Amino acid sequence: MLASITRFFQEALAEPESSSDPAPTLELAAAALLCEVMRADYHTDQAQLDALRQLLQHHFHLQDAAVEELMEMAREEVETSVDHYQFVSLVKQHYSYAQRRELVRMMWVLAYADAGHNALEEHRIRGLADLLHVSHSDFIRTKLQVQNAAGRS
Repeated sequence: MLASITRFFQEALAEPESSSDPAPTLELAAAALLCEVMRADYHTDQAQLDALRQLLQHHFHLQDAAVEELMEMAREEVETSVDHYQFVSLVKQHYSYAQRRELVRMMWVLAYADAGHNALEEHRIRGLADLLHVSHSDFIRTKLQVQNAAGRS
């Protein structure tokens, strides 16, 4: 058993470049972070999926088939990844502050898509906003914008 464990680590460390997992694209990284918000409360409903579809179409100017593929890939990435570091770091590297703030706003849209957000979704958005280096005031501001647009208080 020890030999098989040793062999596993030798093979894994010998050729890290030959990994079959390609680095995520910027679109996939943003979509994966949005999926993280959807799954924060352990329940994804059709309203959230529809909202995600619309957000991705509008934000990335994609056709229906491309959006469906991106959504599927993002959901799969979120399910199989250990953490969101790869997604957050890619977004931070390529998005301006205004674009990261917009991504947080999109997270709020998803949270409110299913008849209002809950504490788990808010906690996830707060954590992601912090990792994305979006200020707390912008975190609150985007929440209130979405809340007002949805006609909720």
